[in-house]
Amino acid sequence: MLSRPKPGESEADLLHFQNQFLAARASPAVKVVKKADKRRGAGGSGNEERPLLQGNRDVVILDDFPDVLPALTPAPPKKSRFKNVCFDDEDPEERLECHDQHITAVFNKIIERDTSMAAVTMPMPTRDPFPRVFHRNEIKNEVKMESGRKSIFAQKIAIKRAAEEAVTALPAVDIRHAHRRLATPDSILSPVSAEEAPLHTTTDGKPDDNVSTQQPRIVTGEGLGSFDSEREALNIHEENLQKLHSMTQEEILQEQKRLLAQLDPSLLAFLKSRHVVDKSQEERGGSCGHPERGIESQHGTEETMEDFSGEKSGTEKSVKTEEDTRTEITEVDLPIKPQQEWIHMDNVEFEKLEWIKDLPQPRQSRTKKGMQARFSLKGELIPPDADLPTHLGLHHHGEEAERAGYSLQELFHLCRSQIIQQRTLALQALGHVVQKAKAGEFASSLKGSVLRLLLDAGFLFLLRFSLDDTVDNVIAASVRALHALLVSPEDEEYLDHTFSWYQGMAVFPFTPSNEEEEEEEEEEEFTSMEKRQGKKSKDENKPDPFVARYDVIKGLLKTQILHRLRYILEVVRPVPTVVLDILDILTRVARHSSEACSQLLACPRLIETIVREFLPTQWDPRVAEPGHLLTSLHGVACATAMKLMRVLASGGRNAAARLLNKFDLKSRLSRFIAEDPQDLPLRREEALRLSTEAFRLWAVAAGYGQSCDLYRDLYPVLVKILQSLPHLLSDCQENPMFPLAIQRGTALVTLLTHVTQTAGCTAELQAQLRSSGPGDGEQIPPPPVTWSQVSGLKPFLETSLRRSIQEMSRLETWQAFQPLTTTYIIYLGVYYRVCSQQPSLNPVDWLEEVERLTSEVLLPLLSQPAMHSMWDLLRPCSALCNPLSCSPAPESVSSIVSLGCTGGKPLMSLVGSRSPFSFLTALLFLINNITHIHKGLVCKYTSVLDFKGLKDYLLQSWPTRPPSITPSSAWILRHEYHLQYFVLALSQKMAGSCPDHAQHASLHHCVAMALLSRLLPGSEHLAHELLLGLAFNPEFIPEGRSGGPEAADFSDILHLSASTKLAQPGSVAASFSKPSRGSLLGESYQHLPFIRACYLSQFVHLEPALGRSQVTYQGPTYLVQSFLLPEVNGSILPSDWPFFPLISLYNKVTGAETRGAVLNSLPPDLVNTVTRNLQWVLLLESWRARALQNIPVAAKLARLMCVFLTGGDLFLEGPVHCYTAALLTLYCQPKVLDSLELDAPLPGLASFHDLYISLLEQFEGVSFGDPLFGAFVLLPLQRRFSVQLRLAVFGEHVSTMRALGVPLKQFPLPLERYTSPPEDNLNLLRQYFRALVTGTLRHNWCPVLYAVAVAHVNSFIFSQHSTTQEADAARKSMLWKTCLLVDEVLKKHLLYYKLPNTETPLGFDLYEQLPPIRLKYLQMGTKKEHKENIQMSDP
Repeated sequence: MLSRPKPGESEADLLHFQNQFLAARASPAVKVVKKADKRRGAGGSGNEERPLLQGNRDVVILDDFPDVLPALTPAPPKKSRFKNVCFDDEDPEERLECHDQHITAVFNKIIERDTSMAAVTMPMPTRDPFPRVFHRNEIKNEVKMESGRKSIFAQKIAIKRAAEEAVTALPAVDIRHAHRRLATPDSILSPVSAEEAPLHTTTDGKPDDNVSTQQPRIVTGEGLGSFDSEREALNIHEENLQKLHSMTQEEILQEQKRLLAQLDPSLLAFLKSRHVVDKSQEERGGSCGHPERGIESQHGTEETMEDFSGEKSGTEKSVKTEEDTRTEITEVDLPIKPQQEWIHMDNVEFEKLEWIKDLPQPRQSRTKKGMQARFSLKGELIPPDADLPTHLGLHHHGEEAERAGYSLQELFHLCRSQIIQQRTLALQALGHVVQKAKAGEFASSLKGSVLRLLLDAGFLFLLRFSLDDTVDNVIAASVRALHALLVSPEDEEYLDHTFSWYQGMAVFPFTPSNEEEEEEEEEEEFTSMEKRQGKKSKDENKPDPFVARYDVIKGLLKTQILHRLRYILEVVRPVPTVVLDILDILTRVARHSSEACSQLLACPRLIETIVREFLPTQWDPRVAEPGHLLTSLHGVACATAMKLMRVLASGGRNAAARLLNKFDLKSRLSRFIAEDPQDLPLRREEALRLSTEAFRLWAVAAGYGQSCDLYRDLYPVLVKILQSLPHLLSDCQENPMFPLAIQRGTALVTLLTHVTQTAGCTAELQAQLRSSGPGDGEQIPPPPVTWSQVSGLKPFLETSLRRSIQEMSRLETWQAFQPLTTTYIIYLGVYYRVCSQQPSLNPVDWLEEVERLTSEVLLPLLSQPAMHSMWDLLRPCSALCNPLSCSPAPESVSSIVSLGCTGGKPLMSLVGSRSPFSFLTALLFLINNITHIHKGLVCKYTSVLDFKGLKDYLLQSWPTRPPSITPSSAWILRHEYHLQYFVLALSQKMAGSCPDHAQHASLHHCVAMALLSRLLPGSEHLAHELLLGLAFNPEFIPEGRSGGPEAADFSDILHLSASTKLAQPGSVAASFSKPSRGSLLGESYQHLPFIRACYLSQFVHLEPALGRSQVTYQGPTYLVQSFLLPEVNGSILPSDWPFFPLISLYNKVTGAETRGAVLNSLPPDLVNTVTRNLQWVLLLESWRARALQNIPVAAKLARLMCVFLTGGDLFLEGPVHCYTAALLTLYCQPKVLDSLELDAPLPGLASFHDLYISLLEQFEGVSFGDPLFGAFVLLPLQRRFSVQLRLAVFGEHVSTMRALGVPLKQFPLPLERYTSPPEDNLNLLRQYFRALVTGTLRHNWCPVLYAVAVAHVNSFIFSQHSTTQEADAARKSMLWKTCLLVDEVLKKHLLYYKLPNTETPLGFDLYEQLPPIRLKYLQMGTKKEHKENIQMSDP
């Protein structure tokens, strides 16, 4: 008796017991029985049909694995198992009616099948009590049948039935075959093209012999009670053939189309199926039993189902498929010859051994369509003609078996395989494909986006389902593929690189723009309750795929992915690479938004697991040994986990406080900072990264004013590290860890910068605490670090800065040391700004120290030759001058935010290694703070603005259109805007105090105007400072005091006539003298302070954002709420912000009128607001026209129209009328009019046509015949604009012409823009003629439109161009009616019109006498029309 295993025995003992058991051939004590599956019926589990397994091998058998690959689309919802369950109380008749498919739609009358003539075979009598069991071995394989995919048993059964039918078959069968052999067509159809071949014809135009010789397919005679039923069917068939032969080719085609149009699609499909089945049976039967018929059947091989349905393509020639060229498999074709002694090889099924044949050579399709992309297991794209060996494992038995590689559809199929290795390989391959697609390797080879195709097919949720697998390898492959989809290592690398830049700690959230989602929501209908719900509740109610379509991270968070990742880290405990990938994924989730950070912190045991397992204070020191293989990362400190904590802390001050206190990260910071990286039991590179991330996390916390108590405890360690930073220069070439050491140094200096900024708030908070009373509420406690504790750091850092500057001449050393030097300068800038606010400051000593820094450090730095080259690099590295440098990645998708750093940024880009932006921004930041403290030093820095590289950069950057706002461009442009702002801030300090500043004033003002419309959310403080001190500063508009107004008047005298002054005697606008444009400009220049106050008051709605931005840029740190900037949906101010007061007032008045208020007159303060707005726009259009070039001229006119649409008499106010008229004069210049496009979409305006209709209605109501208002109405009626605008005036609003009395001498546009080219719209010409004839349009009422209408009617009636019959009749009718006019003046104008001329009272010249050609045409036309009228009147 065999002994059982006992506790404590090894695996070798278990293997020994297994061998003994197998050798003894004993029966097992337990037998595994698979229960029957109820869904398979009575067949049970299906194990009976499985062959016995030979040997002791483990074989995995796939049950019901589909042969056809599933479509690359999301799987349909599962059907209910209880769908077909019926209940006792249901009426059977109702169920029958419910499920009736209405077979009467196919056949009008159902006739029962007649079985009276059917042959009945009685069972053979036997003496056995039961029928004899059929054995397949008793039937010999006498007839070779085409088995297809039938089993041997099925083939034997078919042979037996064929033998029985041969004995009991009726003689009619022989008669039928004989008749078919003798039948011949009576005539031959005329040949037609292959595309137009009629029903059942060959490509050569002859009728298919198969049609006339074969048995009828539709009418078979079954069901008839007579003995000659088949004869009757044949008679019907012959009549049909005779009918077909008597018809022409066209009649057959027409009848075929009529039948196809009338027949039900289901009936048509039924007939097609019968045709195919009968044809295949005849071909098989003809080749076996009737060789002569096999030859006849070849005449019908060209007939296809495409010919029957009329769907035949003549443009695409496809090659024969494998099924068409398949031949019979023989033993010779097999590479392995089956032997008789092999088991189950007595009857060889060659068709089932076809898969072991050698693959054919890869062939390319001859079609123009693209071929299906196939990838290797490493994600590489395999060319279609690549002939790869089979041992690589890239060939399989799917579609196109001769081509190596896997398609995306096949990889999706394998991801759902029951075999672990297949699932793992498929997920790994998909991960490699995604990784290479994001790198842009398929951009030039494949059409469309691979990532978009995968996401639309449900790849995201396929990975999510795979994460729930129980196999470690599948989980690892899923995590790796998800990492490749979500995480961009290059993005993280550049974000770490810019962490220590000026304001580099603050970043935009990685939240996709919701423009597409909002557009789709607008198309849907929501109830009032749903409209009141917030955005969060809307996302909760939406399904996961819908949310993931626009935001992948948000969609994943709805699937509880955080809980699954926590389970993998806590329970599964995967290998280190999987752990690192999971931490990277969590970091990417934390960058999404502050809400995502909150979900990470709220996930049960997630942060606890990460801190406990991957940020321990003690671990096995053997992991630092060079040859030690790290098999598990659990229990070992990890820099990636510390980075995750840092990104989480950047999400908000509350998150940072929870991490530091609840999860005890303070002790971890002390642990990893106090000990030198060389002493940490980690690899040197990992130790440096861990120390760097610890400093960065502490810097983020210090930016909130938190964890500053650690500064006192770790002060000796920090000073020691500071003293060692200058020594990094000595071994920069030899130390391979030099870049990591530099990153650690920059993180340390950034930490000290925030600690110093926090210490500067201590005195203020202490004073508030002392002065507060019991009723003042809770006060903010001062931080545990004072100014005296941080002031001693400045000498160390200033000395380090001096040594770093000495290395500028050595390019390689300086390029490596530049990031650390940049942080030195930022620290000094913050130090001097905060120090000036301290109450214990000695002003004299302080100013002397600033002067010493200027003379000994900064001025020598600016004079170095290397500085000139840095300024020259601004333009090549600028994102504004080189928009392609911040373009998105080639495979970027909107639902996954990326910075476009895949593959790395070029060296000559804003974030490249050669970029000077970070250093120059920090230098300008320091110079601005110094000059703010000591204003006497401003003129010493004039050399900064004189650098040629800086001027060239500004000249090229401000006129160009900025790149479109994307996550990549927003992140880069924010740093570039910082440099431009500090240049302008320094220029503002020099204005008025430095005599050489005037030469840069105009350029800097243009840069400021462009920057105001470009600043992104989060920079409201910079926009406010520009509006407050530079945009409306008279020092930056030197034209106002250096002859600018006089030059404007002189320009008007030279280029514009004096008649362009728009006024009308008797109007309100004529009650005062009309000033010139120069005087208006001079008045606007004098009112610049009032204009500034007007605009600042209009941006009150930005005050909350302005307060947050000021805290971010200036502190204090205890008020900073988050280092995540607001979401970017556009710039802070719109591009047309100079018109903002007027637009805002129009919206307010329109809203009030909508609510029922009547506003005929506006208060004086609102009139002043409009006046200031028009003054500023006039000043910009005259002296800064290029600053408004990005605003379309049509948009400017639409904004000015708001003057007439706001209130009832606003346009009649004197100042408003004058400034509006001056602006209209500028917009009516020829160059401006040529660029006017009213049909193009305008920003902020749904339709210009609707705006113009509103303007017409307002003109009819309150215009008082004002010429200025009339000029705005006439301006869009030019010939080249939409005819709908002119039809609106001469149609529904024809009454406006009674008040459009704009004199021709006061009209600013030439009439040629209205009269040329001649009008070709017949409806409008009729409107012109009707208005003239009826007297609706008169010269004394509307001289402009009168001249236009006369010109177009004259051109039409005398036109001799060939046209339509309707137009010709209308032309002759108008000519005849013109000759019959009673008004001789109008008649003379219409017939004798010559050319437009505004100098004449009429606005056009007249012929003294008609030209001969016109006179002849007039006589011919009138005579002909007279004859036609007489003929019509004779009856």
